[in-house]
Amino acid sequence: MLKRTWSLCIMLFALLLPATVRAELPWQFDQHTRYMAMGDSLAAGYGAIPTTQGYTYLLYQGGVFDTVPNTIFCNAAVPGATSADVLAYQVPQAVNVFRPQVVTLTVGGNDILSILAGQDPNVVLPAFANNLTQILIALKTGLPAETRIYISNWYAIPEIAEVVPEANGLIAAFNGVIAAVAGGFGVPVADVFTAFGGFEGKGGLLLIERHGADAFQPHPTNAGYRVMERAFEAVVK
Repeated sequence: MLKRTWSLCIMLFALLLPATVRAELPWQFDQHTRYMAMGDSLAAGYGAIPTTQGYTYLLYQGGVFDTVPNTIFCNAAVPGATSADVLAYQVPQAVNVFRPQVVTLTVGGNDILSILAGQDPNVVLPAFANNLTQILIALKTGLPAETRIYISNWYAIPEIAEVVPEANGLIAAFNGVIAAVAGGFGVPVADVFTAFGGFEGKGGLLLIERHGADAFQPHPTNAGYRVMERAFEAVVK
């Protein structure tokens, strides 16, 4: 009897509570901004200590897209993901499940690494361009028209370029594709390349500079991730 009385009280309270108050309760999520991070290890925060110091988490924690209490954040990024992986697995999650109003995307690094590992750039680069085009088509057509999409370009790694001279050319080629494809869809590009100091680079932003680091360690330090966050913030409308 007591349980039934308590349930009736809850129902009555819900009915009497003004609609304007109900809509503002923090656990009413319908009006919250849904932010989805997509891409590879950089979007996942790989190498940051803790991972929540990665750039996508900093964008969320800094309230760049909306206040923290009014943002639902989903990080779908996966370390090791190529542009083909993002298209095949992350895009369907965005379009069919989470349906964000804001998307950030960092992709292409693992496509570049596949060339450094021996794959033909004349095959990989056009495939990347096609995959990125299909990613943006799917997001633009499958999500609401007001959804905001932001993508980053790629920073150079001078230490790798010293060992593999063609590395800078690959960065320039991939960044050219990103600029062209994103421009065709009106998607702002966070200029991480310039923020990291171009081909010369800035000190303290990459783990490869640390003593004992792998010779092909491509990930940023916490300071590098903060620079990435600011590059995205600079293009947010």
